[in-house]
Amino acid sequence: MQAAKVSVFTVSDLNFLSKSALEQCEYLQNVLVEGEVSNFKDHYISGHFYFSLKDDKSVVKCVMFSDFSKNLRFTLKNGMKVILRGRVSIYEATGLYQIYVEDICSDGTGSLQLAFDELKKKLSFEGLFLQENKKEIPSFPKKIGILTSKTGSVLYDILNVLKRRYPVAEILFYPVSVQGSGSAEIISKTLLKISKNNDVDVVIIGRGGGSLEDLWTFNEEILARAVFACKIPVISAVGHETDFTICDFVADLRAPTPSVAAELATPEVGEIILKIKYLFDCLKNGMLASIRAKEEKVRFFEGEKFSNNFIFKLQEKLIKLDFLKNKIQSIVRDKFLFARENFVKVSVAIDSFSPFRILVSGYIIALKKDKNIKSIEEIIPGDRLMLRFFDGIADCSIISSKRVCKIGRKSDAKYFI
Repeated sequence: MQAAKVSVFTVSDLNFLSKSALEQCEYLQNVLVEGEVSNFKDHYISGHFYFSLKDDKSVVKCVMFSDFSKNLRFTLKNGMKVILRGRVSIYEATGLYQIYVEDICSDGTGSLQLAFDELKKKLSFEGLFLQENKKEIPSFPKKIGILTSKTGSVLYDILNVLKRRYPVAEILFYPVSVQGSGSAEIISKTLLKISKNNDVDVVIIGRGGGSLEDLWTFNEEILARAVFACKIPVISAVGHETDFTICDFVADLRAPTPSVAAELATPEVGEIILKIKYLFDCLKNGMLASIRAKEEKVRFFEGEKFSNNFIFKLQEKLIKLDFLKNKIQSIVRDKFLFARENFVKVSVAIDSFSPFRILVSGYIIALKKDKNIKSIEEIIPGDRLMLRFFDGIADCSIISSKRVCKIGRKSDAKYFI
């Protein structure tokens, strides 16, 4: 009897065959597995997640590549109970049996709800929901902006309310996508453009009701930050009365429905008319009361009583006027006498120190080219001098430089003042 031939595999062959066997099992290529996350590692550079999924008896390795992890809407943590979807295979290089994860939700709660709760907690901690950061809705807006889909009933509901309540406002409609991939980015860019251009006085962001998935555009962080950064007051009107989104919490005012948002954004024309009428009546009654009071005063001064009272008041004013006139004349006279006395004193003092005062006694001042001559050494024969007397000036010529000079004819004498 011939012995059966035994096949010998290499390690690589074994791992390859095992991987092929697992991947040929259609059931294991789209499997849902429930368990608790442990040994979680986030490779921030590559974006890949590596972790283990365990229950009270067993553990299995898991990997979630960046193509799938970037779509995860919540932060994966150790100890978190989850349900994951993926395919079972073997990593040939190590023979490691593991689950290649494509999606994860939080143990029946749902990844969207978990992402909602995490973002709400994060933005609340940063202060985006604080009342003190909310802008006041203008009482009488001139321009109202509406951001919603051009299809559906939301736009028409808002327009009907605005037309009925406040038809004087100018409506600017900005059609945007309110659901699906990229819709949050579109609304955010439109909102920030409106804010930058200061196009309107108030903005209404709205859409109809739906599931959490349908309303998810308004739970995106990019839209929440755009609403917070908008310089124009924003009213959020997303979904039905029982629906709440992150946009509702960040907005300056939340409306339970789009129709209510239109009411909150505007006053009612009828109410304004009634208020104006009330204020007009108050003004008219006040003016009439003031006129009646003036009439009473006029009647008080009628006839003899008015004449006597008027003459008495006039006499009082005339007496006061005379008193003030005399007082002013007295003050001016005293000031003038004091100034004149000071002037005389100063004039005498100046005159006593005048260099020309000595000329009265018979002295003269000799000038050569308008300069005083102090010594005979300063003159030579032929020089012309001016001699200043107390009552005038005489010209002279120097005949010799001796001590004795002959004075010329006093023909050009001028009186000195």
